[in-house]
Amino acid sequence: MMIGVLKRQPQRLSLVVYALLAILAIAIPVLNLIVPATSAFHVSTYIVTLLGKYLCYALLALALDLVWGYCGILSLGHGAFFALGGYAMGMHLMRLIGPRGVYGNPELPDFMVFLNWSELPWYWYGFDNFLFAMLMVVVAPGILAFVFGAFAFRSRVTGVYFSIITQALTFALMLAFFRNDMGFGGNNGMTDFKDIFGANIQTDGVRAAFFVATVIAVALGYAICMAIVRSKLGKVLIAVRDAESRTRFLGYRVEQYKLFVWVVSACLAGVAGALYVPQVGIINPSEFAPINSIEVVIWVAVGVRGTLIGAVAGAVLVNYAKTFFTGALPEVWLYALGSLFVLVTLFLPRGLVGLVPAAMRAR
Repeated sequence: MMIGVLKRQPQRLSLVVYALLAILAIAIPVLNLIVPATSAFHVSTYIVTLLGKYLCYALLALALDLVWGYCGILSLGHGAFFALGGYAMGMHLMRLIGPRGVYGNPELPDFMVFLNWSELPWYWYGFDNFLFAMLMVVVAPGILAFVFGAFAFRSRVTGVYFSIITQALTFALMLAFFRNDMGFGGNNGMTDFKDIFGANIQTDGVRAAFFVATVIAVALGYAICMAIVRSKLGKVLIAVRDAESRTRFLGYRVEQYKLFVWVVSACLAGVAGALYVPQVGIINPSEFAPINSIEVVIWVAVGVRGTLIGAVAGAVLVNYAKTFFTGALPEVWLYALGSLFVLVTLFLPRGLVGLVPAAMRAR
C-alpha cells in the first residue's frame, strides 16, 4: 500500500525532490560564500563538502535502486562502478598537476616517479583533456557493466548467485588496483590534487561549485531514473522483477532489458564517483572494498527500494548517522549500522519512506 500511495502522486513527489535540490543548490553556496563566518547562519566549507559527499552517495543509491528496486537485480558490487568513475576523475586531476608535483616531472605523477616508471602508460593518454576524462567517467563503468552483464544475463545467472558474482568482481578489482604495477597509485591511490580549470581545488568557491554540480547531477540522475521507471520500459522491468519467467514466455527479450538498465545504473554510479573524488581529495583501492557496496544496499533498504526518493533519503540519513557515530562513538558504528538494518527489516519493512503514507492516512 505504501508504494501504491507513492505511485499515485509521482509528479508531486518529483516536484518536492526538485524543489529541495534547487533550494540546496542556491542556499548552501550563499550561506557559505556570502554570509559572514561570524553569523549564526553561516555554513562552513566542511559542511558544504560533507553535504556534497552525501549527495554523491545519494546518486549511487539511485543507481542501485534502479536495478534492484525496479528490476530485481541485487548488486553487491556497485562500488566497483563508483570507484572506476572516481579513478577516471582522479587521473584527470593528476595530469593537471604537471611540474608542480613533489618531483617536478611534467608528465609523470609523483607516484610513478617514486616507483621508477620511465614513461606514462598508454591508458593515461588523453586524461589531460577534461572532456575526454568526463567521457571515461561514463564509458569505463559502462563497458565493464556491459561485458559483465552480457555474460551473466545471457547465462541466466540470477538471485543470490548473481549477487555473489558481483561481490567477487569488486573484490578482484580491489586486489588488482592495490598492485603498484597497475599504474594507479597502488594502495596509496591518488591525492594531492591541485586545481581544475585553473582554479585551486581547495578554495571555498571551487568547493561550492562542486556542491552545485553534485546537486545538478542528482537531479539529472533522478530525472533519468524516473523517466525509465514511468515508461513502458519501466513496466517491463517491474514485470521482470516480479515474474521473470512469465515475462520471457510472453516474448520479451529479458536479457536485453536487464542489460540496458544495468549499464545505465553503472554509468550513474560512475558519475557519482567522479564527483566524490575532488570533494574528498583522494581515491584509492579501498573504494572497491565489498563492504562499501553492501552499505549501499543498506541505504536503499533503509529508505525503501522501488521508490527512488527512498534511496536518496536512505543514503543521506544513514551517512549522517555514520558521521555522528564515527565521531562520537567510533567503536560502535558497525554495531549501530547492523542494528539499524535489523530494526528496519523487522519493524519498518517498507523503509523510512513507509512512514509517509502512514502519516498521510493518520491525517
